[in-house]
Amino acid sequence: MKLTPEELAHFETEGWLFLPERFDREEIGLLRREADAVYAQERQEVWREKSGVARTAFAAHTFNEAYRRLGRHPRLVEPVQQLLDGPVYMHQFKINAKAAFDGEVWQWHQDYGTWKRDDDMPEPRAMNIALFLDEVTAVNGPLFIVPKSHKAGTLEAGHDLETTSYPLWTLDRATVKRLADAGGIVAPQGPAGSVLMFHSNIVHASPPNISPWPRTIVYLSLCHVDNHIRQFKRADWIAHRDFTPIEPLSDDSLRELARESVATQAAE
Repeated sequence: MKLTPEELAHFETEGWLFLPERFDREEIGLLRREADAVYAQERQEVWREKSGVARTAFAAHTFNEAYRRLGRHPRLVEPVQQLLDGPVYMHQFKINAKAAFDGEVWQWHQDYGTWKRDDDMPEPRAMNIALFLDEVTAVNGPLFIVPKSHKAGTLEAGHDLETTSYPLWTLDRATVKRLADAGGIVAPQGPAGSVLMFHSNIVHASPPNISPWPRTIVYLSLCHVDNHIRQFKRADWIAHRDFTPIEPLSDDSLRELARESVATQAAE
């Protein structure tokens, strides 16, 4: 999947890009079922909220076939290769849940701030591309983005170890207000199967989900291979150490697996 000149210009100016319904119902159905199976496992990669519901599952592409294929899917990998102008590797892979009623906040932060401080990634030549597994609405914990905030560079941050189960380098309120007063705040919303891309220095957060509807998003954090991390203090299933360039699979790779799964179930 290649981005158009208009999409590239929007990303350059705003720091984010929303692409509605890029994956179909068959593909999303497979990934949603597999996300539930991943969350049900008791593994170190699955982090939970204080209530016990899943918060995030790291590195599912290393132990689940559907997510292995998603991590090499051309509709996700090729736009990032285009924007970063070269080959990319998987720096981080996570399935973030906002469980109905119990999904907690993600504080205001920049992803590159964490990648620089914790992993010694040299430059912000990395970005997130995210796939909605559920419909994302105004009420079930959408991502909040401050447009154009990527142009502010990497900002001062404090290490929050207490607010949630996941430690995060967070921004203070004065910084967020200054940037939001200048650029506003957007909350991209849309049906399952939609794709959201954003710069690694974009300021973003998400509120708790107290609605009765879940909100699950898969994030691929892709980095140019020349920009790989130099520090290895975090677990390798959080910050990966395999810098091999990703070779995209065929566009039908997820559909093929979904049909194999249906055929296997019918045979049983």
